[in-house]
Amino acid sequence: MAAHLVLVHGSRLSSAQWAPQLPLLEGRVALTLVDLPGHGARGGEGFTLARCAEVIHEAVSGVPAGEEAVVVGHSLGGYATMAYAAQHPAEPHGLVLAGCSTTPTGPGAAVYRGVAALTDLLGPVRMTRVNDRVLHRLYPAERIDPVIAGGYWFDPTAAAWSEVMRLCRPSMLLDVGCPVLLLNGRYDQFRLGTRRYVKACPQARVEVIRRAGHLSNLDQPAAFAEALLRFADSVPRC
Repeated sequence: MAAHLVLVHGSRLSSAQWAPQLPLLEGRVALTLVDLPGHGARGGEGFTLARCAEVIHEAVSGVPAGEEAVVVGHSLGGYATMAYAAQHPAEPHGLVLAGCSTTPTGPGAAVYRGVAALTDLLGPVRMTRVNDRVLHRLYPAERIDPVIAGGYWFDPTAAAWSEVMRLCRPSMLLDVGCPVLLLNGRYDQFRLGTRRYVKACPQARVEVIRRAGHLSNLDQPAAFAEALLRFADSVPRC
């Protein structure tokens, strides 16, 4: 068991986002779960992409010698992983960038500014009720309740997406030499810029998960886990 996955969650959730994958991955690869600044165990920290890069670097530095560190980031976690890789391009043995294959500018970015503003307007109590209602409609309780139990982290939303829209571009991958997987749900609007990311990172391979949207690890937990395992198996050994 040489591969070691470092899992980085998406916006407003915590490392509990990976609960559906854990029983599918444990015993097959080693795992480290990361909470981004302002989320989960790091809820008291302010959010910046620079600090995210430090947190991910700390997690990767903790991977035991002889194990290949593969960083898996979803959505906000994917952009944070790019920020980390831009600063430490030679460090990871592989990157999985899920739900973040778009350049966060233009009309799509305006939508997320609106979501951030709405989050601030409604406040955490009402947003919690909205999120609970939506997620329970989308997913069975046994799948989503462990994710919800990790809490929602609304305070960093505006700052996080402001930084992503200002700083994150495909060019962040220009110096990355390790294998890269761009993993997206078939119906995820965040895969619309895939070609630009492949142009910046020619060694990147592309995989699409059928019957999945932006939350592909929740939509199709087994398919998502199998994609991670296939990629981890393909990463050159130390």
